[in-house]
Amino acid sequence: MKKWKCILCNYVYDSAIGIPDDGIVSGTLFEQLPDDWVCPLCGASKDNFEISE
Repeated sequence: MKKWKCILCNYVYDSAIGIPDDGIVSGTLFEQLPDDWVCPLCGASKDNFEISE
């Protein structure tokens, strides 16, 4: 599963973990997050994320 990193604050969204505290279960792909989802740390939109190595 891919990881996606916020280019503004370096938060990493890991699909294998999800964000259980926000109701996003493990296995939820980044592409499956709602279009209006924002970074939980800085509020950046999905457009500000890139695939993390």
